[in-house]
Amino acid sequence: MNKINFSHKSVLLNESIDALRIKPDGIYVDATAGGGGHSTQIAKRLNGGRLILIDQDPDAIKTLNERMKDFECVTIVQDNFCNINSILKELEISGVDGILADLGVSSHQLDTAERGFSFHNDAPLDMRMSQSGPTAADLVNTLEERELARIITRYGEEKFARSIARNIVKVRQQKRIETTLELSEIIKASMPAAARRDGHPARRTFQALRIEVNGELEKLNDSITDMFESLNVGGVLAVITFHSLEDRTVKQNFAKWCSGCTCPPDFPVCVCGKTPQGKVCFKAKTASDEELAENPRSRSAKLRAIEKLY
Repeated sequence: MNKINFSHKSVLLNESIDALRIKPDGIYVDATAGGGGHSTQIAKRLNGGRLILIDQDPDAIKTLNERMKDFECVTIVQDNFCNINSILKELEISGVDGILADLGVSSHQLDTAERGFSFHNDAPLDMRMSQSGPTAADLVNTLEERELARIITRYGEEKFARSIARNIVKVRQQKRIETTLELSEIIKASMPAAARRDGHPARRTFQALRIEVNGELEKLNDSITDMFESLNVGGVLAVITFHSLEDRTVKQNFAKWCSGCTCPPDFPVCVCGKTPQGKVCFKAKTASDEELAENPRSRSAKLRAIEKLY
């Protein structure tokens, strides 16, 4: 069996580990463990504590089993973090002291051409993080034009979505769209020359299809809520996002948990009795110049963290 080289430069590593305020005897969850970069640093700080690693990618699980084998405190689970309630219940864990969720696509997934995440290499149009279920090729070859345009607009914020969807449908009537470069060429041809010079023309559409294939935003709101509710009092939820749609969801949930009284401003005294459930640990953090120089993929990363108050 060939050994999987699951490379992944851990984004905002020091900042996210600091945010968790790790207690040696605490219970922690890395909800998107990937290649184990963040996980290793959490495990090193535990003495009598426990670390649960979750990832849906079979390649990641194989790598984690190898890289984390010397840490007795570690439990590895192949699943999606949206199932964190059932995962913790199965492990008979009633509450945890910290959860880290890095929502980015791993370097391994981007750099392994056959996974179909990247528009830089010609490969089957896949994009499935779990390596199961419908592929991106299935979507572009079966969805109606209007639905394709909606997905590309909503999840990619692509202003040429209608033109891209129209040309996808036109091409697939002649032959099935199978590869990343085939789709990339269709996207390029759907945009004016000026727009093609503003970054890679396929970036937004590929992002949109990846989000749809993996149900990322559809699951995120409920997942963030489940994670926060899984925390013990004083526990910290730290989330790393990579695009504005993810970050908006996280930011809005954090703001909701940090809001107190909801009485109308003209009420002389509070009658709702609501108090903040959480406290934001710091303003959103982004990668340092040093990290950007070493890992350009960290450019869009943003870390937010919230402490549970009760």
